Amino acid sequence: MFKPLALAALIWFGVACLAPASAQDQVRAPKLRSNAAIVIDQDGHSEVLSKNAEVVTPIASITKLMTAMVVLDKELPLDEELEITHDDLDFIKGTHSRLRLGTVLSRGELLKLALMASENRAASALGRYYPGGSTAFVVAMNRKAAALGMKDTHFVDSTGLNPENVSTANDLAKLVSAAFHYRLIRDFTTSESHYVEMPRGSRYRVLTFNNSNGLIRSSSWDIGLSKTGYISEAGRCLVMQASIAEKPFIIVLLDSWGKLSRMADANRIKHWIERREGAREPAQHHASTSDVRRVSARVSRTIRSRYGHSRAAERARRM
Repeated sequence: MFKPLALAALIWFGVACLAPASAQDQVRAPKLRSNAAIVIDQDGHSEVLSKNAEVVTPIASITKLMTAMVVLDKELPLDEELEITHDDLDFIKGTHSRLRLGTVLSRGELLKLALMASENRAASALGRYYPGGSTAFVVAMNRKAAALGMKDTHFVDSTGLNPENVSTANDLAKLVSAAFHYRLIRDFTTSESHYVEMPRGSRYRVLTFNNSNGLIRSSSWDIGLSKTGYISEAGRCLVMQASIAEKPFIIVLLDSWGKLSRMADANRIKHWIERREGAREPAQHHASTSDVRRVSARVSRTIRSRYGHSRAAERARRM
């Protein structure tokens, strides 16, 4: 026979076992196609999802976030004109670029093309024009990584084309967090497109460079920073800072092989966080800062590639 207190305790235990779990406990973490990933709650500086986050892997053009920070840290003049030369050709992967040899653009414009459209020749020129050249630039990249506590990260070039540019999802979360403090990096990585006029005989043609992250153009996302990357050794990579359910998160997705898998993983994570936070479907909203940025991107100023004249620079100053 149970004593009254023991019986009451037994009944309480049974009821507790039958009680529903919390809303967060009921929502299972998504199954990701990316081989390594991490999601960080920026407010609480806490990890909410992790998969192989300590595995060292090539990171491809995610490297360009570090390239941008090193350029901006040096406070080099963004209006200085730099020329694309033979030294900027890709002899590692043989990738194509629409920035022809002899193209001259400002450092700021090359920085935007490297971040937004992942332009490799632009990133190469940024490193090459660094005081001391590309060798000194790589030294600065690794010094910056060490200062950020990225203990499993190593850089060998400014483009990310070399598979020896390696890191972990955990380290890249630190990189994204640091890069988010740079206004230009936020603005450039979330621009939808940019237009450049290139000479073609006696005339000019307008080239459109689009953001390599298609989610930037989605009204259901509020993205504060973005960078994609791809080489065969790294798979398809994506890092973002985004507000989800009115909270800021850092998302790192590495080594995804399907063309759409990294974007699908990002959406899986977004929907999971919204359910986990008990958020409703995003409502239609009035013009926000991100909306204004998207509109301004569509009317992005056109800069003419200079071949021995400065009309483009003069026109840019008037805009």
